[in-house]
Amino acid sequence: MSESLTRAVELLAAGDWKQAHEIVQKEKSTLAAWLHGIVHILEGDLDNARGWYKRAERDFPGADAAPAEIAAARRAVASGV
Repeated sequence: MSESLTRAVELLAAGDWKQAHEIVQKEKSTLAAWLHGIVHILEGDLDNARGWYKRAERDFPGADAAPAEIAAARRAVASGV
């Protein structure tokens, strides 16, 4: 698991989507794509978020799902998925 993606999740949890975006846009994994989607949910760019969720092979959870998605991403990162 990438240390940078762990950092990105923590930044997302803190509401710092801009800094998280700097990290995830450099990564190519499906986990990074999922985090990238969360970035764009927080940003309010839902069309872009939907595209990143598609790349991550995940269903788009909706505009209000960021807290639950961040929690799920934190668990995924912690488990090394």
